[in-house]
Amino acid sequence: MILLCIIADDFTGALDTGVQFAAHGVSTRVVVDPNVDFSAHKASVLVVDTETRHLPANQAYDIVSRLVERARRAGVSYIYKKTDSALRGNIGAELSALLDASGQAQLPFLPAFPQTGRITKNGIHYVDGVPVTESPFGKDPFEPVHYAAVSQLIGEQSRIPVKSCPALTDDSSVPRENGILVFDAETVDDLRRTGQMLLKEHRLSIMAGCAGFGAVLPELLGMAAAASHPVLRLDPRLLVVCGSVNPITLAQLDHAEASGFTRLRLTPRQKLEPGYWQSGEGAEQIQKIEAILADHPHCIIESNDLGGNRPTAEYAASLGIDLETLRVRIAGSLGYLVGQIFTSPSLGTLLLTGGDTLLQCMNCVGVQELEPICELEKGVVLASFTYHGCTRHVITKSGGFGQESLFTDLAEQLAQSGAGRD
Repeated sequence: MILLCIIADDFTGALDTGVQFAAHGVSTRVVVDPNVDFSAHKASVLVVDTETRHLPANQAYDIVSRLVERARRAGVSYIYKKTDSALRGNIGAELSALLDASGQAQLPFLPAFPQTGRITKNGIHYVDGVPVTESPFGKDPFEPVHYAAVSQLIGEQSRIPVKSCPALTDDSSVPRENGILVFDAETVDDLRRTGQMLLKEHRLSIMAGCAGFGAVLPELLGMAAAASHPVLRLDPRLLVVCGSVNPITLAQLDHAEASGFTRLRLTPRQKLEPGYWQSGEGAEQIQKIEAILADHPHCIIESNDLGGNRPTAEYAASLGIDLETLRVRIAGSLGYLVGQIFTSPSLGTLLLTGGDTLLQCMNCVGVQELEPICELEKGVVLASFTYHGCTRHVITKSGGFGQESLFTDLAEQLAQSGAGRD
């Protein structure tokens, strides 16, 4: 029976929280279906990606509300609304949906992810020491974060009362006010102690946070078995497929290229022209890409233009498409391309960065369920899935995670894994 349902608004976020349980030996599945049949799953933890991050707030509210109602009817003990650690998406609407549909009076929300430098202090959310609005996430072209005060950000989409609270200690008690309680956390111990006090007072039947609080939940809820440390046997060849515009990821790509990765940039036509890859020219380009993969063990395929994305923006303007259509077409183009080369013998280990890219790639190969295995780095998840009767692996990461040398570090891990093959 499903003990915990985690509701995420994008695919990479679903994986980076679900893997916290898988790494503790808890049976965990990640699915992309807000209409999921709870009775069809035997895992203890079911993570549902609702793909609501880019939807209008009222649609996101309705989808999450219906899912919470169905989870309650299925007898799920705990419901966790997974939010983005940089506060992107329809957070106010989705937290409201969880609280309204649950029938509860309070919803504790712990948005911090101190393991990656994202903390909440005095109700203000910080990324690497600066308010989130002054970080790269405040300048995101598709989903910029406009408020660093968490209560203000929630209030943009919700009329539910919001209270900012300090991290709880052994000597404190949970506030009695109804509504959404936003708890500070600057350390993992803050998350753990606050969670312990909430559990002690039976306030965790519904809860919200990112992978930071998710990492302490397996032990907090008594679900952790022996930690799982799988012996990896992965192909040492690495293809990075990037649909992210985050400066953190762009720095990782530049570092990888300087370290010897072969870097391929899709043209504006390849990204935005409907049916390009199905054309004769597109088929020829796919063959050329396969040949490059065969000759180069470390490759990058990305959707960013050299020196900025002005050529793509100008081409989009010539087609009369808006920003949302631009985002969807780019992700769809990358997804179709990966789908075409997925069974190629030239393809080694695949790393996908950006939730939209991951979703479209999975859609194109007909996969809707993944099993998280472990974290290779913080926020970098190894998962497996069944495709055409065989098990394949994929590495995923959100655009905003990781050190500059991440891709080269992962290539070294894969080389060591390949050297250890039987």
